Amino acid sequence: MSAKIYRPAKTAMQSGKAKTNLWLLEFDQEKPRTIDPIMGYTSSGDTLQQLRLTFESAEQAIAYAERNGIEYRVIAPKEATRKTVSYPDNFRFSRMQPWTH
Repeated sequence: MSAKIYRPAKTAMQSGKAKTNLWLLEFDQEKPRTIDPIMGYTSSGDTLQQLRLTFESAEQAIAYAERNGIEYRVIAPKEATRKTVSYPDNFRFSRMQPWTH
């Protein structure tokens, strides 16, 4: 039984950072998924794959995994780099590209 511990990134549909400060522990897939021949549904007998545990910090998630004997890997979060944009730069005389509508 192995799991990954990570902090989720902001989705493309969000403008804020809601639910991105919690750390998640998700179990890896152990059994392959199968397709039901009659209905075509995808199913799996691995119920741990549906489980997502949330923690306030990475240390709490690591402590939980070690306490329960779960192999884990920690994925470090990537911080977003913000590019500062200045409105007057659109009208600079030394602008390389012409300003058009």
